[in-house]
Amino acid sequence: MTEKLEALRSRLLAAQRELIVAAAEAGAVPPDNALRKIADMEVALAAIEAMIDEARQG
Repeated sequence: MTEKLEALRSRLLAAQRELIVAAAEAGAVPPDNALRKIADMEVALAAIEAMIDEARQG
């Protein structure tokens, strides 16, 4: 299960980075929906990382 969670974490990080880079390159304040997506991904990443930690601890 840890491998699947790690893979999901990697995919979400990549997607989040793409959104952040696009926002930075736009040269303006990102729209609310872009900021919301970035924030939602951050929450999901924290939950996934917590699950990974729990799985490693047994």
